[in-house]
Amino acid sequence: MLLLKRGCEVNFIQSLPKTLRFLAAHSSASEPNEQEQFRVLELFPRKKSVMHEKQKTHHINIPPPRSNEMPIDQDWPSVWPGARTFHPASVPLPLRQGYQEKDIAPPNKYANAELMKIPNFLHLTPPAIQRHCEALKQFCTEWPAGLETEEKCMKHFPVEIITSDYCYSSPTIREPLARIVSLRVRISSLHLDTHAKDKLLRLLGNRYNPDTDIITITADRCPTKKQNLEYVRYLLTAVYHESWKVESWEAEKSVADMEYYDWDTSPSRTHLVTLYKWPEPPMDYDYETIPHATEYKIAVSDLINNGEDQYSVNKYKEAVKNLLNLKCDNKG
Repeated sequence: MLLLKRGCEVNFIQSLPKTLRFLAAHSSASEPNEQEQFRVLELFPRKKSVMHEKQKTHHINIPPPRSNEMPIDQDWPSVWPGARTFHPASVPLPLRQGYQEKDIAPPNKYANAELMKIPNFLHLTPPAIQRHCEALKQFCTEWPAGLETEEKCMKHFPVEIITSDYCYSSPTIREPLARIVSLRVRISSLHLDTHAKDKLLRLLGNRYNPDTDIITITADRCPTKKQNLEYVRYLLTAVYHESWKVESWEAEKSVADMEYYDWDTSPSRTHLVTLYKWPEPPMDYDYETIPHATEYKIAVSDLINNGEDQYSVNKYKEAVKNLLNLKCDNKG
């Protein structure tokens, strides 16, 4: 019976899992000494020296800010040579930036996110700019002779290009407004006759300012500045050559078909020259030698083109009196 009992116990223990078999074997081995304490499984054994050792605090000696030790006559371009993020310890200025509450000053420069996220121009001080100019002088040439005044510059360089550059903090360096290009030129600097000038002004429309005699062509449809610059130059070239073209139907236009009154091609000029040289027939229709003829021409043109009003009628009246040498005495 004892052997049978031992055999059943062995078969029962072998049928158990490994963990339970390990506990059963140790429990059976510890039966003779029941007073022995149960051992604790320590996965990470601790060292007694480490447990009882007191943690020592390490004191770090932080030096004072650099700005407190900067002299007044220091070389600032060497401290801040280029564009960089704001650093409070390198700037000896009591800067403040941020929201200002009532009776409380804005935050100072230390740990100030407002000063760090905006672009600064601390590297563009007058001494730094002067150094840059001195370094660039070796690559520059003298100002050309004959361009001392604005009038001479406009005479030799009549075309003016206007662009804009932007500097700001953004994920992209391309500003949409930087692509806009404007071209300005005086119409008097273009070689045009009467027909070409009239056709050019009609093609330009409101891009011509009669007060300043300047044509302004603006382009912004292309994505880059260089493309818009080439486009405005192409537009100026295209309208200039188009204005010199004479279509076949333009020769069929009569005086009644003209959009404005041209005194030089009107019968008024022919009648004036014929009347002045009577009784001899005129050899040409030059009116430069006729006294007050230019004044009469301007008065008639303004009266017909601009419409009748009190000023234009009085101007026309005085021009006729001066042309015919008439003097009216309003006395008695």
